[in-house]
Amino acid sequence: MPAVSTAGITELLNAWSNGDRSALEKLTPLMLPDLRRIAKRHLNRERTGQSLQTTALVNELYVRLIGMRGLDWKDRSHFLAFSATLIRHILVDAARARRSRKRGGDVVKVSLDEAFGVSDRSADVMALDDALTALAAVDPRKAKMIELRFFGGLSVQETAEVLNVAPDTVKRDWKLAKAWLWREMRKGHDA
Repeated sequence: MPAVSTAGITELLNAWSNGDRSALEKLTPLMLPDLRRIAKRHLNRERTGQSLQTTALVNELYVRLIGMRGLDWKDRSHFLAFSATLIRHILVDAARARRSRKRGGDVVKVSLDEAFGVSDRSADVMALDDALTALAAVDPRKAKMIELRFFGGLSVQETAEVLNVAPDTVKRDWKLAKAWLWREMRKGHDA
């Protein structure tokens, strides 16, 4: 498949958003590698033995995206940032579902050798989501930057472009936001 310019991707995104199914067919192979990379990055942070696979996560993302109409995509980075946020929500929903299952649905199966070193990763995902939501209430730009960098896997430069700030601002905000999130997550853990 020939390379498509950023403007071409934006045109396809907007055509898809306006209901053009053929645009989705053209767009999917172009965006799939990036979406798989983002999904894989998220899943690498999930607990061992969780049931979602990269392909299933990307498919769920597409199911949610297909139902959305009228979104005004700025560019590829905007689409990836939005997708990273949706993937985060999919994983948080899955973590909450695992925790709420009756009759041991949230029990993690481990060998005796692993029993003393296992943490509940679904609780970690939910704690991070809660902390990120709290950060968004205090500083929306830093929360968005965390979503873009951590969940979306965007580079400092790509994040700066999406947020319309300087790369140095992204680097500074990254350090401050990580410290803030860590403190919030520890506060919730210690409670």
